[in-house]
Amino acid sequence: MKRISVDIGGTFTDCFLVWDNKYIETKALTTHQNLALGFNEAVEKAYSELNLTMEEILSEVDSVRYATTLGTNALIEHNGPRMGMLVTAGFEATVPLSRARGYGEGLDKLGKANLPDARRPEPLVLPNMIEGVRERLDFEGKVVMPLDEDDVRHKIRTLFDKGAQVIVICFVNSVVNPMNEKRVEEIILEEYPSHLLGAIPVILSHRVAGRKGEYVRASSAVVDGYLHSTMYHAMTQLEQNLRAHAYEKPMLVIHNSGGMAQLNSTDALQTIHSGPVSGISASEHLAKEADLGSVVATDMGGTSYDIGIVVEGGIKHYDFNPVIDRWMVSVPMVHLVTLGAGGGSIASYDRMYDTVAVGPKSAGSDPGPACYDRGGMSPTVTDADLVLGYLDAENYAGGDIPLNPKRSNFAIEEALCDDLDVEVVEAAMMIKEKVDANMANGVNTELRARGYDPEEFTMLAYGGNGPLHCCGIASRLNINKILATPMSSVFSAVGAGNMHQMHIHEASLFMVLYDSNNRKVFDNYPRFNDIVTELSEKGLADLSRQGANEADIKHTLELDMRYGNQLVQTTVVIPKHNVESALDVLNILDLFSTDYGKRFGEGSQAPEAGIRINTIRVASYVEHDTVHFKHIKPVAENKRKAPPKPSSTRKCYFVGESKAIDTPVWNKDDIPAGTQIEGPGIVASDVTTYLIEKGWNYVSAEQGAVWFLRDEVKK
Repeated sequence: MKRISVDIGGTFTDCFLVWDNKYIETKALTTHQNLALGFNEAVEKAYSELNLTMEEILSEVDSVRYATTLGTNALIEHNGPRMGMLVTAGFEATVPLSRARGYGEGLDKLGKANLPDARRPEPLVLPNMIEGVRERLDFEGKVVMPLDEDDVRHKIRTLFDKGAQVIVICFVNSVVNPMNEKRVEEIILEEYPSHLLGAIPVILSHRVAGRKGEYVRASSAVVDGYLHSTMYHAMTQLEQNLRAHAYEKPMLVIHNSGGMAQLNSTDALQTIHSGPVSGISASEHLAKEADLGSVVATDMGGTSYDIGIVVEGGIKHYDFNPVIDRWMVSVPMVHLVTLGAGGGSIASYDRMYDTVAVGPKSAGSDPGPACYDRGGMSPTVTDADLVLGYLDAENYAGGDIPLNPKRSNFAIEEALCDDLDVEVVEAAMMIKEKVDANMANGVNTELRARGYDPEEFTMLAYGGNGPLHCCGIASRLNINKILATPMSSVFSAVGAGNMHQMHIHEASLFMVLYDSNNRKVFDNYPRFNDIVTELSEKGLADLSRQGANEADIKHTLELDMRYGNQLVQTTVVIPKHNVESALDVLNILDLFSTDYGKRFGEGSQAPEAGIRINTIRVASYVEHDTVHFKHIKPVAENKRKAPPKPSSTRKCYFVGESKAIDTPVWNKDDIPAGTQIEGPGIVASDVTTYLIEKGWNYVSAEQGAVWFLRDEVKK
C-alpha cells in the first residue's frame, strides 16, 4: 500500500505517508493563503526520507486524501460571499426567525444560561436577500399551487441586481418532491448561462439535506452555499498542485459522516470538522483491533481540543442535527466536542475571578505563540510549557521551529504577572493547570452527560500536544490508563488514510409501524422496500461514478424511530434491508424497544403511543486497505525493560512541587518497546513531547505507541 493522507489544521498541516511497510509522519505550518504550500512542505519532509522526488511519490501512490478545518475557519471569520435565497412565498422569515433558537444555538453553557443578553449571530444571508416564490406542495409532495415561472424569473433578476454571488433554493416539502427546486435551477441556467455570469453556485436544499424540517434544511443549504466558493477554490488549488506534480488520480476528501468521496462528489458542508472526525475514525479502528474496550478520543492540537467517544470498541455517536458555529444543520455527522484549548490558545487575566483564563482565542500558525518569534505578543499554552521546561527550545518540531524562551517570559510577564502578583514560572504553572482543568471538565461533561463513568474508559491522547498534557488531564478525571496512540502527532491524518469511501442518503417521511389506536402493524411492505432500494441505488450510482466496482459496494440501513409524537428519536441499525412479512416488522419493533430501553431505562418504552419511522437512512460504502495496529497492549510488568541512560536532564516545574526538579530526558528513538520509565521524566521526539508526571509510568509499545499507567495500576 502506498498512500498520502493529510490533515490540514488551523496551526499545523499533518502528513502521513504509507510506502509499502514504511510509515512516515511529518508536520509543517499551515499556509492559510495557499494550502498547497504547507502540503508541499510536509510531503517534502516525507519523501526526503525515502530519497525520492515528489513526482516519483505522487505518481505511485494509490490515493491522496485530505481532511481539513478550512470550512470551520471560514464560518468563524465570516468572510463568505453575498448570498441570495429563494423560498416558498410566505416562508421568507424561516431563516431570520431560526425557529426562535438563533439566540441560543452554538453558545456555551454560560451563554445559554443568560439568553436575555444573548445576541443572534450575524446572518449568512441578509433578510433583504430572501425572496418568496409563488409555489406550494403539500406534505405528500402533491401540487397545491403550481410554480409561477414568470415570478421566478423576476425574483432571480432582483437577487442578481442586489449583487447575489450564490443562490440557495429551499422550498417547502421539496424533500418529498424536488421538482420545483430542480425547475428553478433550470430557469437560472436559462436566464444566466455560464458565459454571462460565470460559475454562479446554485444550491438546492433537497440535495444538501434529505430530511424534513424547513429551518434546519434551509440553514444547511445556506451554510453549504456560504462555504461553497471558499472550499471550491481551496480544494481546486490543492488538486491543481497535485496535477502539477504528476498525480493523475482523483483527489479524495474526508467527510464529517466518517467516510470520504472524490472532490466532485463532496458538498462544502460535509467537510466541516472532517479533520477531528478522522481522528475519531482512527480511534474506532484502533480500539477494535487492539481490543481496548471503551475509549475517549482526545486530540490536542495547536488550536483546539477535540473529544469523541467510541464505546465497546466500535460504536460511534452521531449528531443528526449538529450545530455548526451558531447554526443548526441537518446532516449526519460523527459526534464530537471541540474546546478552544490547544498549544496556541491564548492566556489572559480573568478580572472577575482574579485568575488565568485560557482560550478560546488562538495565536494559530501566523503569528503563532510568542516563542515562535514571528511577531506574536500574547502568551499561549506553548509558551507556558516552554517556561516550565517541558520543551526543548533548540529541537522543537525536529529543529524546524526554534523557540525563543525570552519571548515567552516577556509575554507571560506583561500579560499576567502584575495583575496576579506572581512570578513568571508561577503564572506559567497557572496556565498549565487551567488548560488541563478546562480539558478535563470537557471530557467529564461529555461522558457523564451520556451516562458513562470516565474511570471505565481508556483515554487516547494524540495530536501534537496530546502526550504533553494527557497525564494532567487524566489525573483530574481519575482515569488510570492513557494510550498515546501510534503516530500520535499525526493520528487524525492516519485516520484519513484509513477511511472508506461512503455516501449517506436519507428519506424523510411519516411511516407508522405500529398504530396503537387500531392495534395494527405496518403492512405496506412495497413502500418501505421501494424507499430503501431508491436510497441504495443513489449510493450505488455515487460510488460507481467514482470508479468503484458494483460488487464491492456494501450498504447499511438505519431508521430514526420514535414513540408517537415524542421529540426524542432513536437510531436503530437494521440488519435485514427488506420487509417481507409481519415478523420482519416485529423484529424492527423489538430492536427499537431494546435500544430505547438501554438508552433511557428498561420500562420507559411507550408502545401505547404508537411507533413510527421519521427517517430512513442508507449508508453505501466501499472498504479500502487500512493501516493495521498490532501488539499495542503493554507487555507484562515482570517483562518490562529498564530505560537506557537519559540523553540529558532539564530543570522542570511540576504541579504540586515548589521547586524545579532535575528531570531526565530521553530520545524516543532510543527507547525500545517494552521499556518502563517512572515519572517524572520527558521523552522527546521530532513531532511531539511525552511528559511523564509524578505518579505515572511510561511504558513503550509497538508501532511507537506509549502507555501512561498510574503507579497503582501498572498492568
